Amino acid sequence: MKYTEDHEWLSLDGDIVTVGITEYAAQQLGDVVFVELPEVETQVAKGDEIVVIESVKAASDIVAPIEGEIVEVNEALVDNPALVNEDPTGEAWFFKIKIEDTAALDDFMDEDEYKDHIGE
Repeated sequence: MKYTEDHEWLSLDGDIVTVGITEYAAQQLGDVVFVELPEVETQVAKGDEIVVIESVKAASDIVAPIEGEIVEVNEALVDNPALVNEDPTGEAWFFKIKIEDTAALDDFMDEDEYKDHIGE
């Protein structure tokens, strides 16, 4: 897994990257009550705001960590946003994005670097 400074995790399988938020991010948000996901087949650029998360504490956006095409979204989060708090690095992934250049993931943090980033 790779991690962004915005507390997203990325898992690569071939040319498909699954994206979610870290346990740290889920704890900071508090109880998630609403998730709005992007449309499948949407082309996104790095930095595009593509997911909206609302919790009892705050509203937050997830930005595309990498350029590509959204190929799948996790509809279970729309029906049960609490999954984000229950299993942020597993069942609560947000979207899958098809990328052209898998080497772009080299720019992100590994687990040890991310733990240093959040002070663990």
